[in-house]
Amino acid sequence: MKRVFIIVLDSCGIGEAPDAAAFGDEGSNTLKSAAKAEGFAMPNMAKLGLFNIDGIDWHEGVVQPEGAYARLTEASMGKDTTIGHWEMAGLISPDPMPTFPEGFPKEVMAEFEKETGRGWLVNKPYSGTTVINEYGDEHVKTGKLIVYTSADSVFQIAAHEDIVPCEQLYEYCRIARKILKGKYAVGRVIARPFIGSGNGNYTRTPRRHDFSLEPTGVTILDQIKEAGMEVLSVGKIKDIFAGRGITDFVYTQNNAEGIDRTIEWMDRDFEGLCFTNLVDTDMIYGHRRDIQGYGDALSYFDKKLGEMLKKLRGEDLLIMTADHGCDPGFTKTTDHTREYVPFVACGAKAFLPAGNYGTRASFADLGATVLKYLGIEQKTGGSALV
Repeated sequence: MKRVFIIVLDSCGIGEAPDAAAFGDEGSNTLKSAAKAEGFAMPNMAKLGLFNIDGIDWHEGVVQPEGAYARLTEASMGKDTTIGHWEMAGLISPDPMPTFPEGFPKEVMAEFEKETGRGWLVNKPYSGTTVINEYGDEHVKTGKLIVYTSADSVFQIAAHEDIVPCEQLYEYCRIARKILKGKYAVGRVIARPFIGSGNGNYTRTPRRHDFSLEPTGVTILDQIKEAGMEVLSVGKIKDIFAGRGITDFVYTQNNAEGIDRTIEWMDRDFEGLCFTNLVDTDMIYGHRRDIQGYGDALSYFDKKLGEMLKKLRGEDLLIMTADHGCDPGFTKTTDHTREYVPFVACGAKAFLPAGNYGTRASFADLGATVLKYLGIEQKTGGSALV
């Protein structure tokens, strides 16, 4: 019974990509910055070959890595969650998703206001934590929704949970998702609920929800499901793929819960894929440029990885990777960074022997490798590592 576990350490890039300058991200290196955190330690990932990957010359590798490892290059024109995950699932996006650095057009906002029956505030790029503290009081007073974007292809709606209950906020997001089509088809509409007592004293809650654009082509999730196997989603994977190709799922509130749910599902009998996203490294630490928090999160994952390694069965393949960078030490912006991402795998050694698989041309090589292991004819992009 072949099982594949993919764990995405959200935004854990490993150094600037060849085209980083085109994105304004020269010098970015998420993992290197996170490694500066006090107490940083990833002995399990190191043992598998993380620090032996091409280009990592700032941290000593091990003499004989026990895993398969490689450096993946993003072929898609973007550096966001949706494009990154789609590409690792075999769907390369040659055209960037639309962004709105000046805010969304009047016609979009007018239709949004008409359909929701609520006014709006802001409509421009903003830090999510800053925008609720600067506009939260006005939102609470007027009931107007806080709408903002970022350098990513996103339409974000923030609302206080006492003013707009989460289910109502999710419905507003569904309305926005229907409006944002064609040239306005952003990758994600994101619900950003928050709480707080006023006077700029607001904090976001874990009840965020993403409403993604449906994948524009075939993914490995589609193929695995069509082959009669299971595709299990942990965290926001279901949202990223708009539910397509998923056979079972569980949402999580933080990395700790995502790791625990994955460990629990390692005891489940199934054939196919378990796909996990651990978002805290990006959402809580990367964007907030918190080096210590980022390093602590990676160290915690590595500690729990020890438990996962003990649960691996003979035909299991475990892969750790990332979807883009978000360097906590990068000072030019608080946005994602255009970086290589790691591929670190173990298990199924008869299929994927330990060793260095070099620098790959696309994240899609990961998905191609998964399909080959599961014995499914590939209809996606990418080339299998073996």
